[in-house]
Amino acid sequence: MAPTIEELYPEYTLTSSIDKLRSEHYAHLDKKNHVYLDYTGSSLASAFQLTHSSVRLSSTLYGNPHSINPSSQASTNAIIATRLKVLQHLNTDAEEYEVIFTANATEAAKLVGESYAFTKGTKLVLTADNHNSINGLREFAGRKGSSTVYIPFSSPDMRINDEDFIKALSAARPGRKATLSTGINRFAKSLLGCQPWRRKTGDDAGREDGLRRCSTSDTNPNQDASCDNPALYRAFLRPSCQSSLVPPQSASTAPARPAEKTTRHGLFAYPAQSNFTGVRHPLAWVTYAQRQGYDVLLDAAAYLPTTRLDMSITKPEFLIISWYKLFGFPTGVGCLVVKKEALSRLVRPWFSGGTIQAVTVGVPWHLKARGAEGFEDGTVNFLGIPEVMFGLEWINAVGLQVIGLRVRCLTGWFLKRLAALRHSDRTPMARIYGPENMDMRGGTVAFNLLDSGGKVVDERLVGQESAAAGISLRTGCFCNPGAGEAAMGLTVASLRRLATATAQMRGMDDFVEVLGLPSAGAIRVSFGIASTSTDVDRFFEFVEKTYRDRVTTSEGLFPRESC
Repeated sequence: MAPTIEELYPEYTLTSSIDKLRSEHYAHLDKKNHVYLDYTGSSLASAFQLTHSSVRLSSTLYGNPHSINPSSQASTNAIIATRLKVLQHLNTDAEEYEVIFTANATEAAKLVGESYAFTKGTKLVLTADNHNSINGLREFAGRKGSSTVYIPFSSPDMRINDEDFIKALSAARPGRKATLSTGINRFAKSLLGCQPWRRKTGDDAGREDGLRRCSTSDTNPNQDASCDNPALYRAFLRPSCQSSLVPPQSASTAPARPAEKTTRHGLFAYPAQSNFTGVRHPLAWVTYAQRQGYDVLLDAAAYLPTTRLDMSITKPEFLIISWYKLFGFPTGVGCLVVKKEALSRLVRPWFSGGTIQAVTVGVPWHLKARGAEGFEDGTVNFLGIPEVMFGLEWINAVGLQVIGLRVRCLTGWFLKRLAALRHSDRTPMARIYGPENMDMRGGTVAFNLLDSGGKVVDERLVGQESAAAGISLRTGCFCNPGAGEAAMGLTVASLRRLATATAQMRGMDDFVEVLGLPSAGAIRVSFGIASTSTDVDRFFEFVEKTYRDRVTTSEGLFPRESC
């Protein structure tokens, strides 16, 4: 009998408010007997959010904001208020940062890539663990003469070594000979800096990931609805795996900033949390890279739904966000949060409606709009953007600490049960990719199921059969090829086979055959704002009933379209 979640994580009882929240505001899940386990793909909108939106839209007239008429002014005012709310949520202000509204995090990354001052003397440094929206920046860099350096995975739990991070930044500097080994799957040494640290005591105790002693001040912009719960606060005080580059900072005191350098070596881009494994890469990397002369693009799309990012401490030049990842609604609204100083250095390759103050046809001349408006092409989503402000109010009312604690407990319990799955002959039923403990990781778990013969169960089969059982999960490589290659044990040598086989390849199935892969991807389960222990129970009931002692095949499955 598997231990209950309360036995493994007694602090789970501190999150009981989520159960009431689900029954009142996410009741459609249980009414439809649905298990939702794809929060890294998208969070869920609450009934309260949708009701608020309906009331707001039916009571106020909103028009195209590019005017001064009353309906336009209503939109303009709502957009301005939302920009300020975003900055407040991130604990920064309009003196240092601009908020540019985009369709999603992908468009936010594209704005940086197409406008950044890549040259033959600069480099793009990426972690092997990155979403394709970040990997695609290498195309912009390459067209301007810059090369791309990847930092490989260096541990079996698919973390990235501090030493390799430092080496990559050094090797990528102009005039330096690259010494970093090629490839993205080099498990050569243990993770540096992954040591527990003792929490400071006193009012200034804080964690690098932004968890802070709760304040009772009404003016504190980061105050959670749960901040008056000392037991909940103590639940976060466990030692955690930290980077050794920069010690944990007090949440009330920002670290010394690196001196600004007139010569920049290039751009360093990485995710605060992996969308594949849930690994949380050190936020300390931001400051270190800046001190080495790099601008930093931080992908916070998977990080922000359960953890607050304090940008009075962690100050990347560029931060990208998709808001539906946090609270499900609205879709089609993201953000590029950018330092004003860095924004002034971006040069767009074109202009459009909404991004200029004046333009002439008789001669090729135009005057770019200032600030954020110079990067918001066309008409922004003026009906959807105000919903971001209410969405932030919604998750703050629920309590990000409560959400984060619940997700941590559910993820830890899920990992324990997944690792313990066995066929009748005691052979394992699952192979986990990434860390199997909760040190420096979020609520995303990637794995494959194994049949009774030890063969990987085709992820397409799991996708079909879980859908039929009313379970929403994700299968594939999740737009993160570096993590997928590392999980499947692919090396640069094996990937080179693609160069000679490309002409004969007709699709993903040929890709899998050429590389000799057991499957084209993994299974991903992730937790969020409305997750409960019953969701975990339902998932394991399905897996044990469907796959224990079963021999599976891939016959009759639909062709793979993409990864």
